[in-house]
Amino acid sequence: MMGTLFIVATPIGNLADMTLRALETLKTVDAVLCEDTRVTAKLLAHYEIKKPTISCHEHTDEKKLHDIVARLEMGERLAFVSDAGTPGLSDPGNKLVSLAVAAGVNVVPIPGVSALTALVSVAGIDTREFLFLGFPPHKKGRETFFKKVAASEIPVIYYESVHRVVKNLELLATLASEKKVVIGRELTKMFEEIRRGSIADILAYYGENDGKIKGEFVIIVF
Repeated sequence: MMGTLFIVATPIGNLADMTLRALETLKTVDAVLCEDTRVTAKLLAHYEIKKPTISCHEHTDEKKLHDIVARLEMGERLAFVSDAGTPGLSDPGNKLVSLAVAAGVNVVPIPGVSALTALVSVAGIDTREFLFLGFPPHKKGRETFFKKVAASEIPVIYYESVHRVVKNLELLATLASEKKVVIGRELTKMFEEIRRGSIADILAYYGENDGKIKGEFVIIVF
């Protein structure tokens, strides 16, 4: 009998956001595939779940991925989790899912928290249609990325690290100074912050606090 691959969403900060279905899934699978076994070990320990973990991330070689698929073909039930949030949204896991689907393995989503949907839910703007672009390129193609953001007629959502957020706001200010932004930082965590305003206003705030700001960002430009 063919096994099952469960794609399990995990908390992006607050561990209480783990769903009952996700917990039950992790308790019943044969093993847990992890973006980082150390991160997942903390989550499993918090909920007193004892399952073997297997490293599986964007740099995992083809042989190991095929070995995992072979286990699924032999009937094992495996869960895949990223470090935080829903796997597949700017996280590894898509290659494994592609191979599993090609092999005829049943792939089941176990939905839950996502930084993307968390910010959309409190944005207070029309998000019936939007463009999600993941993380901007670090170097090559970065200006092209932000020109695309500036030219969009619908809201654009992307992720950014603390080290680049001021620079990308500065670039946006030169390309689309009339646009506004909603920024979510450290969503669901102790120092959660959501700010709304013009690019100039947000840039001034983060510029003044540059070096003091920490965390991961979700940005909506509209």
